Amino acid sequence: MKCLYFDEVLTFIEDYPQPRREKGEALIKIHYGAICNTDKEIIKGYKGFQGILGHEFVGVVEEAEDPTYIGKRVVGEINLGCGECKHCRQGYNNHCKNRRVLGITNKDGAFAQYITLPLANLHLVPDGVADLEAVFAEPLAAALEITNQCHIRPTHKVAIVGSGKLGQLIGQVLSLTGCDLTILGRNEKSLFLLKNKARVQLISQVDYASYFDVVVDATGNQSGLSYAQNIVKPMGKVVLKSTYHDQALLNPTLWVVNEITLVGSRCGPMDATLRLLDKKLVSTEGLLGGVYTLEEYQAAFADQNALKSVFKIVE
Repeated sequence: MKCLYFDEVLTFIEDYPQPRREKGEALIKIHYGAICNTDKEIIKGYKGFQGILGHEFVGVVEEAEDPTYIGKRVVGEINLGCGECKHCRQGYNNHCKNRRVLGITNKDGAFAQYITLPLANLHLVPDGVADLEAVFAEPLAAALEITNQCHIRPTHKVAIVGSGKLGQLIGQVLSLTGCDLTILGRNEKSLFLLKNKARVQLISQVDYASYFDVVVDATGNQSGLSYAQNIVKPMGKVVLKSTYHDQALLNPTLWVVNEITLVGSRCGPMDATLRLLDKKLVSTEGLLGGVYTLEEYQAAFADQNALKSVFKIVE
């Protein structure tokens, strides 16, 4: 099968062995796979991954022990716990220390014609959700996880730092809470997409100091966390959504003195995500950039104008 394989450099391979499903797994033919900032960070050295990249996908089940899945469109949770450790036994397989992660840790990913995943990881895509909407399910679920972890009150002043793809989805999700929402970024074009959801402002043109009850860092770089620390109120919360290869340098004294809570936030609820997409409460309009073949991977990863670049993999 065709795939994008990473081993210090990213390479297109035309004849990679097709995966074989194990007991409890499904074989999935990928329709679309989307580039995430994590993929770009892996290429820089994050996680030390070797294998097929890609963890945001939509596809169709071709083989499964449960015949009701065959022919159905699916998206998938990316974490595969060992099923035996205390975290897995308590239902926290996302935090299994031995977990594999699709396209990130010890599991070939979705920039390929086929993948395998356990049936327990799969979620059926509603008929009213198009493929190019469903491919956003994994990052939208990550946006929803914030509301699982933090009680966002309608009276809260909330800021999102970063207006890229993840910031866009977080902005749409948090706007549903009724909070006083501000989105801060460096790109006027991407901020404009959210003007009907929140107050949008260029970071260079504002000066917020100790102002927000909750700040979400979705910048994808080390400067975002320092900036979030500066604009959150004492006893406020900073939610960290950025994953990157670099180290962040912080002065811990300010966090201690101001009693700021730092919340790490990762994967989220897929079923709720698909309901939001099906009910059109969240839109992917304007987020999709170029659609590329796997052979065009260099152009796809180099596309600086797209909030989201997608590989069309189905033939």
